[in-house]
Amino acid sequence: MNDPGLDEPIQATSKDVEQERKDELDFKKEDEQAFLNPSAFSVCALVENWRVIVPHGPGGNEAHGYDIKDPGWLVAINTISLVFALGANLALLLNMARRLSFSIAQPITIIGWFISSILLIALVVTATYSLKLPGQDRALTQAFYYAIIASGLYFIIAALMCVTVYGAYKGHYPKEFKLTMSQRTLMLQTISFMVYMLLGALVFYRVEGWQYLDAVYFTNYTLLTVGIGDYAPQTHTGRALLFPYAIGGIVILGLVVGSIRSLVLERGKKKLGRRIVEKKREALIRKMQKKHDERQKLHPITSKEQADELGMTERERRKFEFELMRQIQDNANSRQKWNALFVSGSAWLVLWLVGAVVFWKAEHAQEWSYFGALYFAYTSLLTIGFGDYKNFSNSGKPAFVFWSLLAVPTLTIVISNMGDTVVKGIRDLTDYLGEFTVLPGENSTKARTKELISNVTSKFGKDQAKENIMDEPPGMLGEKESSDNTESQNHGALTSATDRFANDMEKEELSAVKSAERRGDEISKDRHAYHYQLIREFRNVMKHLDENPPRRYTYEEWAWYLKLMGENEDSHSSHRKAPLKVRNPDESGGQVDMQQGSTDDKEEKERQWSWLGNRSPLMGE
Repeated sequence: MNDPGLDEPIQATSKDVEQERKDELDFKKEDEQAFLNPSAFSVCALVENWRVIVPHGPGGNEAHGYDIKDPGWLVAINTISLVFALGANLALLLNMARRLSFSIAQPITIIGWFISSILLIALVVTATYSLKLPGQDRALTQAFYYAIIASGLYFIIAALMCVTVYGAYKGHYPKEFKLTMSQRTLMLQTISFMVYMLLGALVFYRVEGWQYLDAVYFTNYTLLTVGIGDYAPQTHTGRALLFPYAIGGIVILGLVVGSIRSLVLERGKKKLGRRIVEKKREALIRKMQKKHDERQKLHPITSKEQADELGMTERERRKFEFELMRQIQDNANSRQKWNALFVSGSAWLVLWLVGAVVFWKAEHAQEWSYFGALYFAYTSLLTIGFGDYKNFSNSGKPAFVFWSLLAVPTLTIVISNMGDTVVKGIRDLTDYLGEFTVLPGENSTKARTKELISNVTSKFGKDQAKENIMDEPPGMLGEKESSDNTESQNHGALTSATDRFANDMEKEELSAVKSAERRGDEISKDRHAYHYQLIREFRNVMKHLDENPPRRYTYEEWAWYLKLMGENEDSHSSHRKAPLKVRNPDESGGQVDMQQGSTDDKEEKERQWSWLGNRSPLMGE
């Protein structure tokens, strides 16, 4: 008999584990979509001249230099570069909206960004070495450095998209972008934040009389709540506009950071967690296979003699497998959280140290030491912003804008990961100390001490005690109650359409049971009673979907559900030894080591699986 409800979820979960390379490519594609659009930096490279004359005398520096009008050809090529970039962006958006095919949109996008990058690189080189002013001190403006940033971003993203196209034509994933709602939301929020920042800079440029790129620098550290303080509104109008502008920008920034966390971080955690579980599962099976006593527990018990030798029944062996898999999941979950903290913490550390090097070199005129640059980068990363160190150079301000847009969200992710690991550990330790000292909890100190010792000394798969397992759901759906009491308690909770529909079906099946009983039709009575039980359990499972944290079913609960679907945990007919790993068809001559053996419905054979297998139902949790 085939398992009618377990097969598809198990197969779907297995594909997630078996196709890790595809997941990695998809994840890279999401990273590209979540990356900041370089067109904003390209706009900043166009709005101002690229060169200034540095005034002589006290206080003369490049930040207050006299503009030198750019040659017409430089402005024209800069504009052409922006047009190509906007065209590439438009093609990408049309492809995501399924208005333009993949085969047309991707070449347009890649070629457009490569052309934009090459044009900007050519202009940067020309401005650096060819447009010299004899006999005068000259400097390059912020617009020049924004052009460097934009050209680098165009080139990197175009190169990554070449990898994407190659992977698509190799068949690793479909040749189209299918944006989820969360991906679409992140894209819109990111665009909104950049537009909000640039338009706000335009307003303060007009009101305060600043240079436009200085206003961009101001709006950047204002919305990121760094507050360096070298630029501040001096007019009543500017200060009044700051009230709504700052709160609006901070709200948008919060939405962007939240979307990045939920899309990139949570999706990455789920994929990484599955990989860690699979690796630990393989390591455990490989370790158990080396020991005779443990190896025997991986095989179904097919006879009473085998059960006597192992000292456990088949059901107890299956429960042993179940608890081992649960332990694997718990260990993998803990490791995944610490891995996430390590990766995000490393990214934060690199941004801090590399950012300090950039600011140290950019502010050489102020004679910053590297330690001073570290101090500035640290206080900026933590959004403290004392203001004792400030960027005055034309290279330092654009570098700060780009760096801060990466660093502040990274810090947010680090803090979030710390909440799952370090902060949780400190909170638990504080609770323990409080219960032992001035804030005793509900349990006595002795009971709490025993619990702590038990948690520390508990070993992998320790609990193997024999239990008298019932064929009824033990406490899974509440204590046994009369049908009248259950009906009265659930009557007030039937608010959803699903509950109302299921309630009506329950009544119909109960009525059919009573009708069959009066007729003496035992077969019809059993069938309708079974339908009633299925509907009843379905309603309860639907309620479990709303629980937070998500419900984790016990072995007895799983055994009961499997029994309702035709699986018997006491019988070895549907059980098998857990496979170490699944072989790809290319590696096994077209034969796949399926945990569930290929089954012909006409033969009515049961599909065989193991709780420790890579296709275990627990792998889908």
